Amino acid sequence: MSKKKPSPSTIAVNRKARHLYELSDFMEAGISLTGPEVKSVRAGKVNFIDSYVDFRNGQALLLSLHIAPYANAGYAPQDPDRPRVLLLHKGEINRLAAQTAQKGLTVVPVKLYFSRGKIKVEIALGRGKKLFDHRESLKRRAAERDAAREMA
Repeated sequence: MSKKKPSPSTIAVNRKARHLYELSDFMEAGISLTGPEVKSVRAGKVNFIDSYVDFRNGQALLLSLHIAPYANAGYAPQDPDRPRVLLLHKGEINRLAAQTAQKGLTVVPVKLYFSRGKIKVEIALGRGKKLFDHRESLKRRAAERDAAREMA
């Protein structure tokens, strides 16, 4: 049984987001990083735990994305959990902010990857799953696994 490997351009995947949320409306966004942060991301030192997107002053901010400090950065201080600005069009920001405010949805980062030499973040609208939704998805996954085992 072989697991599907991420493409070479994929840096990190937020697998917990698919477990905790029903995801829809995926979107690509650029991310504003400093030089040492880019080096650390290239090394794969990224952690998505509890990260989400918040909207303040007409900007989309990625909060709680932990990028470990780069070891050879020199004397410049690095904050691993600082808010990072997402690069989106104003209309996209307004639409996402309105949906999160009205419907009780959350915008979560799903994947961090390279696209034409730039680091991009895939974000998605997520609605929190209830306990019975978790159980249902586990049952469905087990049934699919059993069916695949029967076919092989």
